[in-house]
Amino acid sequence: MTTLNDWFDKGLTRETYIEDMTTNKESLLAVYNQFNLTSKDKEWLATIKPKQLRAIILTADWCNDAMVNLPIFMKLAEEADIETRYLIRDENLELMDQYLTNGTARSIPIIIFINDAGEEVTKWGPRAPEVQGFADELRSSLPAKDDPGYEAAMNAFIQSMKSRFTSDKDLWQHIKTDLIQTLQQTL
Repeated sequence: MTTLNDWFDKGLTRETYIEDMTTNKESLLAVYNQFNLTSKDKEWLATIKPKQLRAIILTADWCNDAMVNLPIFMKLAEEADIETRYLIRDENLELMDQYLTNGTARSIPIIIFINDAGEEVTKWGPRAPEVQGFADELRSSLPAKDDPGYEAAMNAFIQSMKSRFTSDKDLWQHIKTDLIQTLQQTL
């Protein structure tokens, strides 16, 4: 049986993950470069450094949720000294299928926090509740999948999400807050 330590060891470093990106690299880096933590955030994140947490991130370059969530998480991980490894979802379905959203969906990103013994201490993903609410509201206007206009509407939905994800700093704060609340569970 593959342990979480094994999965961690198999993962890509942050640098390699970003370097290998082909779809959302520029947008991910734009969010990363514009997002900042407050001094209060940094003070709190320093308190979890002794936990020596590590994180396994299930992700994919094409995913807009990963594009917005991961750069925010990267900033948190830097401050808290959380070592990270990235696994591409479709190449790691054995692990992904242990973290299905609502028991059925391979939604990403999923961030699995582990301790030095390789035991899961908590997990996060794929979205902060406020982001899920926004997505649900936007999705409610989509026509049925068998509607001739569905594909065009779905493409517009995806573009609208990406646009908001790369520009809405209030949304970024919701993501940060939800990630920090998840990290607080490790104390």
